[in-house]
Amino acid sequence: MKVGIIGLGWVGSGVAISPLHSGIATELLLNDVREGVADAEAMDLSQGAPFYPTARVRATSVEGMKDADAVVICAGRGGKPSESRLDLLRDNASIMRNIGRQLAGGRSILIGVANPVDVLTRVLQEVAGRPPSRVLGTGTMLDTARLRHVLGGGLHIDSRSIHGAVVGEHGDSEVVLWSGARVGGRALRQWPGWDRSREPALAGEVRRAAYEIIRRRGATNHAIGLVTAALLRWVLRGERRKLTVSRVQEGALGFRKVALSLPPVVDRDGAVEVLSPEMDDGELAGLRQSADVLQKSWASLAP
Repeated sequence: MKVGIIGLGWVGSGVAISPLHSGIATELLLNDVREGVADAEAMDLSQGAPFYPTARVRATSVEGMKDADAVVICAGRGGKPSESRLDLLRDNASIMRNIGRQLAGGRSILIGVANPVDVLTRVLQEVAGRPPSRVLGTGTMLDTARLRHVLGGGLHIDSRSIHGAVVGEHGDSEVVLWSGARVGGRALRQWPGWDRSREPALAGEVRRAAYEIIRRRGATNHAIGLVTAALLRWVLRGERRKLTVSRVQEGALGFRKVALSLPPVVDRDGAVEVLSPEMDDGELAGLRQSADVLQKSWASLAP
């Protein structure tokens, strides 16, 4: 498998090593707009070759990735402590358009990471000319992981035994689907001692997590790197997992031409078979509001 990584900042460099450790990538292609960075990263990773399955690592142009099996786009500036993900939009949309044009006509599945990931996923899909199913954003995969972590800590249960979802925007309008959350197969709201009045505070903790990290150290990178690496692995292995990735919707729950997170089945063809998750009326209303936020953000990009 041939994998490309564009943008070798904190997240991109973290993502790059995973396909080598897992043995998925037989060839890893690297690119960064900063002169010499991709070459240096390729040298560094190549020198660790005795410790991972055989693979070739090299720097290349964005156009040189058009025949890769998957390309991960981490390029873009990071958020500042005082701004929302949507504040990043204009700067990173320009970067994503440029990359999408260079990848147009290729065969790769494209995975967007840079924020605001939902609107940028739509930008990438339209510019690169891929079907919506073949352009994914990491979406609310990280928010869902944060939810499971928070619940696991509070319930003293391993987070891998907790199943829940965050949908909609990866950002301030995201929606936690409390009504469908499960712990070891049991509904969370039927768990002994569960207090529904705690749910808004816990949702806020999940929503604010990135801001707290950025305030303390300037950027987030470890968790999103793990999320992206896992998504890449599951896509290339065709594992058909249900994941809360972002993609341009084509009718699921009535949403069209808006990129947001709903759980599709993810395999080698991308994000296919978008599923309608269990949700109550309030959660559905919140999801519609989230879609409106994203549509307004998209409209703000008009000249």
